[in-house]
Amino acid sequence: MRVLIDLTRCQGYGQCAFLAPDVFTMHGDEAVLYDPDPDDAQRERVLRAAAACPVQALHVDRMAMRHRTASGPATRDGAAFRRDGRIVIVGASLAGARAAAVLRREGFTGSLTVIGDEPHPPYDRPPLSKRVLSGGVPAEHTLLPRLREEIGAEWLLGTAATGLDLAARRVRLADGREVGFDRVLIATGTRARPWPDPAEAALRGVHVLRTMEDAAGLREALAAGPRRVLVIGGGFTGSEVASVCRDLDLPVTLVERGPSPLSGALGGVLGEVAAGLQRAHGVDLRCGVTVTSLEGDADGRLRRAHLSDGGTVDAEVAVVALGAVRNVEWLRGSGLAAGVWGVACDAGCRAVDANGLVTDDVFVAGDIARFPHPVFQYQFMSLEHWGNAVDQAEIAAHNMVSDQTRRWPHLSLPVFWSTQFGVNIKSVGVPTFADEIVVTQGSVAERRFVAVYGHRGRITAAVTFDQGMWLEFYRRLIERAAPFPPDFPHVDRREDPRPVPAGAPERIVAAAGATVVVTGHDPSERRASLAPGR
Repeated sequence: MRVLIDLTRCQGYGQCAFLAPDVFTMHGDEAVLYDPDPDDAQRERVLRAAAACPVQALHVDRMAMRHRTASGPATRDGAAFRRDGRIVIVGASLAGARAAAVLRREGFTGSLTVIGDEPHPPYDRPPLSKRVLSGGVPAEHTLLPRLREEIGAEWLLGTAATGLDLAARRVRLADGREVGFDRVLIATGTRARPWPDPAEAALRGVHVLRTMEDAAGLREALAAGPRRVLVIGGGFTGSEVASVCRDLDLPVTLVERGPSPLSGALGGVLGEVAAGLQRAHGVDLRCGVTVTSLEGDADGRLRRAHLSDGGTVDAEVAVVALGAVRNVEWLRGSGLAAGVWGVACDAGCRAVDANGLVTDDVFVAGDIARFPHPVFQYQFMSLEHWGNAVDQAEIAAHNMVSDQTRRWPHLSLPVFWSTQFGVNIKSVGVPTFADEIVVTQGSVAERRFVAVYGHRGRITAAVTFDQGMWLEFYRRLIERAAPFPPDFPHVDRREDPRPVPAGAPERIVAAAGATVVVTGHDPSERRASLAPGR
C-alpha cells in the first residue's frame, strides 16, 4: 500500500492521526508526518482516514490528479498524434512521473518513454529531510504510488541523458543508445550543490541531502550518535536537518552566511523569527559567517570546520545545504536557452531556444524550468517546490497533446511548506518579490501567525506559522491583486497593523553571466547561440 499526502492542501486537521495513529502522527500543532508505505494491515484505517480528510489531501495507492476539462475538439492531426506519436520524458522525477500519468489520462496511447539517471522509480523527496532522517521510515518507503503499473511507459532507469539533438529528434544516453521522439519533456530537476573543495567533500562524515541514498547515509551517520553535527546553510533543507538533530537530542551548529536562517526565502523579518525558533530549541546558530574549510584527521574523517570569523567548530558530521544545481549540462549544444538558471520556457511550458524563439515540440517542467509568471510582472522564475512540479507537469503534459487553441497557461501561485522545530510553515506567492510585510493575524511571540507581503500597493505573498488554514484565503487575494496593506476586518489581530520593510534579499538577475553570440549578416540568417562559460 502506498500513501501520499499533498501537503500543499493539508491543513493539519489531524483526522488521519486520529483514525490511523500507527501511520500518521502530528508533529506540533499542524504538521503531519506519515509512513508512505504502511503495512497492508493498516489499509482499512488508512482508507477511513482518506475519506475523513476535510480537504481531501490524502491519497492511497495512486497519485491523484486534478480533473480539468478543455473545450473544443482535437484536430485530425492531433488525434493521430495521440495514437501514434512518440513522447520522451527526460527525468524520472515527481514532475516527470506526474506528466506521464497526465498524458495517459488525456488519452495519449502512443509510445511513452521515461528516462532517469537514478536506478529507482520516482519517489517523494520532502520526507527525506523529515520522516526518513529522523528514523521514522526507511528511505525506500518514499516511492510514489503505483506509477509504473498505471502509466504503461518504457522506463529507462539508471541511465543519464547526455545530449539532445533537436534536428534529428533524438535523446542521447550515457550508454550510447539514442531514443527518438516527436515531442520531448525536460524534467531533469536539480542536484545538491556539493562542497566546493573535492578533497574536503570526500571526507567521511561530510554529507549532502538530495537523493534516497543521501538520506539513508545521513540517517545512519546520525543514528551513530555524533558528538556534534555541523549544518552549512540555513535554508529550508539546512533548517529541517537541524530540527531533526534536535529531535534526536544531537548537538548541532548551523552556519548561515546571511543575517538569519530562511531570510533568503522569507525576508529578514521572518528570518529573525526563524532564528529565535532555532535558538529556543538549542541550535548553536552562527549567522553572518561562512565555513572556509573542513579539516579531517589522518584517517580521512571529518574533525572540524574553520569559520570566516576565525572560529572553529568540532564536528563528526557535516551536512552541506548550500542549495541546488540545475541539471542542464546534458543540454549544452542543443540550441535551447539553457544555463545555470534553468531552461527558459513560456507560460505554456514550451521551451525557448537560444534565439528567443518558442519551440513547439520541446517542453519543460519542474525545478529546471524558468518561466514568466504574469502575476509577478512576467518576471522569469525557477521554483524548487513540490507543488510547482506537480502543477507545471500537468500543464506541460496537457499542452503536449493539445491543439494551440486548447492549451493552458501555468498560472498556479507558488506554494511551499516546511516542518521544523514543531512548527508548520507554509507560504503562497513569492515573499522575496515584496517590499513590505505586516502581521495580520496571531502572535509572532507565540510563533503562530499570518504574515502578508506587499509590493507597490498589492498583496503578493503570505506566510503562515501554524495557521495553514488561512493560506487559501490569501491565495485568492493575491490572484485578485488585492490592495496592500489589507483593509478588511481581521480575525485574531494582535500585532501592530502598520507594515514594515520585509527585508527581502537583493534580487539577483537569473541570466547574469550568460554570453550570447550573434552570427550571420542577412536578417534572414542571423542566429544567436550561448557561449559556454569559462
